[in-house]
Amino acid sequence: MANHRDELVFHTNPQSRGRIVRWMLEEIGVEYRTEVQSYGSSMKSPEYLAINPMGKVPAIEHRGVVVTEAAAICAYLADAFPDAGLAPATDDPLRGTWYRWLFFAAGPVEAAVSAKALGLLPPPERAGTVGYGSFEQTVDTLEVAARSASPWLLGDRFSAADVYVGSQVDFGLAFGSIPERPAFAAWAGRLRAREAYQRAQALDNALIPAKG
Repeated sequence: MANHRDELVFHTNPQSRGRIVRWMLEEIGVEYRTEVQSYGSSMKSPEYLAINPMGKVPAIEHRGVVVTEAAAICAYLADAFPDAGLAPATDDPLRGTWYRWLFFAAGPVEAAVSAKALGLLPPPERAGTVGYGSFEQTVDTLEVAARSASPWLLGDRFSAADVYVGSQVDFGLAFGSIPERPAFAAWAGRLRAREAYQRAQALDNALIPAKG
């Protein structure tokens, strides 16, 4: 029986980016305990702020370590549970591609999509002052990743990069925050067909309070 230190605790809310980490956990197939944090209450409690001072989810606790930020959690879990095969070895040239797309989605994609949704995109003459350049440039580069996913970002090998970057595409198509393009739709279709994706969706959907 695993000791308490080895227990993996997953802090989330079913209506958050925690859905990305839930999917990652289901792909790994490891045991974990879910702690649902509520917006405006437990998420801002002293107990949770001691875990994540940002008062946000997702976060995990594992082996005495706290990891926050969905991309970082996906990368951590892939390395912490290598038997799942969701990260190339450190001496594998594909490790560079894996890092590239993970951090591209966590940086330029996240920033550009959020800025556009809030009406805060810089004017063209100031595009060089932000890390993503322009929304159009970022989406075009994301499409390069989607086109290279044949079927996955690392070729025949599914990885944590598909979970995280693919989630950005999946969410973007669902909420209209990225444009509909054939490469995005095709990749998202392959992702949604995965059993772990479907299990994760069912688990999170079951946690959403019914409207009535």
